[in-house]
Amino acid sequence: MNFSISPKAKKLLFGIAGLGVLFLIIGFATNHADMKTRVMSDLLINSFFFLSASVAALYFLALNYATEAGWFVVVKRVIEGVASYVPVGAGIFAAVLLAITFMHGAGVYVWMDPEHVSADPIIQNKSAYLNPVFFWIRTAVYLGIYVWFFIGFRKRSIKQDEIGGNDIYFKNYKKGAAFLVFFAVFSSTSTWDWIMSIDVHWFSTLFGWYVFAGSWCSGMVVLTLLAVYLKKHGYLEQIKDSHIHDLAKWVFATSFLWTYLWFSQFMLYWYSDIAEEVIYFNTRIEEYKLIFFSMMLINFVFPMVLLMSREAKRHAGTLAVVGIIIFIFHWVDVNLLVIPGVFGSHGQIGFMELGFFCLFASAFIFVILNALTKAPLLAVQDPYLDESLHHEF
Repeated sequence: MNFSISPKAKKLLFGIAGLGVLFLIIGFATNHADMKTRVMSDLLINSFFFLSASVAALYFLALNYATEAGWFVVVKRVIEGVASYVPVGAGIFAAVLLAITFMHGAGVYVWMDPEHVSADPIIQNKSAYLNPVFFWIRTAVYLGIYVWFFIGFRKRSIKQDEIGGNDIYFKNYKKGAAFLVFFAVFSSTSTWDWIMSIDVHWFSTLFGWYVFAGSWCSGMVVLTLLAVYLKKHGYLEQIKDSHIHDLAKWVFATSFLWTYLWFSQFMLYWYSDIAEEVIYFNTRIEEYKLIFFSMMLINFVFPMVLLMSREAKRHAGTLAVVGIIIFIFHWVDVNLLVIPGVFGSHGQIGFMELGFFCLFASAFIFVILNALTKAPLLAVQDPYLDESLHHEF
């Protein structure tokens, strides 16, 4: 059965977008901060968050190809659907970065502002790496490789349905392994450029892995909820409880990975207690204490407590509630990566932030659902299809 976007789903998406517009109107009317800086930081947060979730799905697709996993074939088109946002998200993200660059950093990247750089010797010492030209070279490489790999995986997957055989599968196997090599480097360096450079005086060798863990968890939540949605509405009847269980285990595991990296990074800085290093956490704890620790506890405790049992990992309602909550709070995590570095003690998560989130979420969901209509939901010629159809535990 081919997928089509139902009228009810379209109404829901329009409703989310409409709510976003309403929040933005209220946010603009009540804003007391620098409008340009706040808008650009919000655009950066949301374009990065949704792009990183789709890149995480692309990573998960490559990982399953490279490890020759059999169980995932039934949900392969679901993974491709989420990864389909990569070209769109890359374009939006590039446009946001371009606007920030033309605004000399827009108050977000102070190292792009010549006046600020001329008065800051620390930034001057980093200028060989942190300068707009080299920044854009790296950004073009990151985004270009992500888009190129996605297009290749998608084309070969659809072509395999037409001609069958194992040649295309083994090509995806090799490309998957190659992507993992690139991603092992880019997942950290891109985060240094796009997020960590906001707090330009500070750095952490764990930062890239920490942000990636959050993106991976967000991506797995989207994959799980989408698989549950398709199964519930009569599509992909081949999805069994075992497939849902496996996806939920990835949500559970990546939540623990994120928590481990959060604690590891925090603990090392707390133990060393060096003034110029702990300033990153001092700002977030002193000025955003409630939301900072609430975000950490919810992203850890909710999946740990509610997804621990076998039954919970197979229960659609539990997965929906837990998934939506931790997805939102990983978005909050990205806000806390950006807002304190831009606004110091004067930042907030208000109507404007919620408005942009709703608009981006509606576009993100639409792109994914629309991608699912472009190809059959089951990869019928995959050599591991039979193993996936009989996946049971």
